[in-house]
Amino acid sequence: MKLIGFNFSKIHAEKAEKPSGQSINVKSNIDISNIYEVKSEFIGMKESLVGVKFTYTIDYSSDFAKIDFEGTVLFSTTPKELKEILNTWKGKKVHESFKIPLFNIILKKSNIKALHLEEELNLPIHIQMPSIKSETK
Repeated sequence: MKLIGFNFSKIHAEKAEKPSGQSINVKSNIDISNIYEVKSEFIGMKESLVGVKFTYTIDYSSDFAKIDFEGTVLFSTTPKELKEILNTWKGKKVHESFKIPLFNIILKKSNIKALHLEEELNLPIHIQMPSIKSETK
C-alpha cells in the first residue's frame, strides 16, 4: 500500500479568553467518515485507489480551545486489498491491516499543523515533546 495523496479540506482552531477550570486536559480523536474506491483513468494501472475522508479533533477541556482538521487520504492498493477494505467498511469498521498506516499518516500530517496552530494561539502542546535532562547521581 502506497500513499498517493493527502489534503486538508478544513482547518479550524479557536481559543477562549481563558480556561474555566484549574487544569487543562487535552483529548484527541480520529473519526473516519467514509472509505471509498477512487476511479482512476491511468492506462495500464494495475493498482486500485482507495480514498478516506477523516476528521481529527484536538479538544482542550473546559471549552478552552479546539482544533479541527478534515481531509482526504488517497492510497494505492491491490484489487484484493481494496475489496477487503471496502467489505470491512460496510460494517463501518476500518480493516486492521489498513488502520495502522492510515492513522499514522493522519497523525503525522495533522500533528505538524496542530503544533504550528498551538504556537500561534499560545495553547499548550497536545503531545509530549522530546526533552533532554541532566543525569543525577
